[in-house]
Amino acid sequence: MHNLRFQRTIKDQISCTGIGLHSGEKVTMTLRPAPEDTGVVFVRKDRGADVFIKADISNVVDTRFATTLGRNGVIVQTVEHLLAALSGLAIDNIFVDLDTSEVPVMDGSATPFIFLLNKAGIVSQRKFQPYLKIVKKVAVSEEGKSIFIEPSGQPVITYSIDFHHPVLGEQCLSYYMSEDNFTREIARARTFGFLKEVELLREHGLAKGGSLDNAIVIADYRILNDGGLRYKDEFVRHKILDSIGDLSLIGMPFVGHLVASKSGHALNTKLVTKILEDRESWVVISDPSQEEEYTEKPHATHHLVPEIAA
Repeated sequence: MHNLRFQRTIKDQISCTGIGLHSGEKVTMTLRPAPEDTGVVFVRKDRGADVFIKADISNVVDTRFATTLGRNGVIVQTVEHLLAALSGLAIDNIFVDLDTSEVPVMDGSATPFIFLLNKAGIVSQRKFQPYLKIVKKVAVSEEGKSIFIEPSGQPVITYSIDFHHPVLGEQCLSYYMSEDNFTREIARARTFGFLKEVELLREHGLAKGGSLDNAIVIADYRILNDGGLRYKDEFVRHKILDSIGDLSLIGMPFVGHLVASKSGHALNTKLVTKILEDRESWVVISDPSQEEEYTEKPHATHHLVPEIAA
């Protein structure tokens, strides 16, 4: 199993406008090509002098309701869906220009970002993209929630949720990471929230831009959106989408099996921190000779549910 590939960016600059989910503010976002080894860099264009905030775990400043990055008091909110789209399409280097503090929510999924990125064009660069290969299990848990990552020959995410709610119930899914699988099976899954929670968030000045156009809203016994669900298990698929965005804050792709139960942004990012702190849990593969050295025999993984075929 070869996971090493060349770095990628976009061919052309492209822009869009939208609304911030929590701020409710109109935002213009421009995606620009970036050189090799740049990573994903958010640029606040509205601060007089540009402020650059790299998508890196060291820049996470808040994980309540969304993942927020910050630097020197300047923040970028709700980055996870765009980060998931970039990771899902294997785009490593890009500048994301914003004229306010929040990435546009679009329709609450990653699909609009997939459309933009494909329209801009995706191009290979000349350097290999290193990846982080998990060689030892790393786990984090708290208050009945848990997430861990263990060695695997390919990147896999198994996610389970249980909201004790008649509309959601228990959902569990294993997802084998690839561009095709992401676009087909994960990208369209929208963010969701309970009507009571939305009302509470608005009382606290959040979710000002939230609507039935960009989120699934769940009442006591039904979904309020006229169109219903895009997948019968859209909720767990969106949690996988969020985890892809959060795990990209490692700073490079990973190869391992991520297993999460009732996790969220806070626990996802705590796992990233713990992985990077536990230097014995991973190796960085940056050239083909290393890849051969660390190729292991097929490994038993936790396939809890029907799998999405690679």
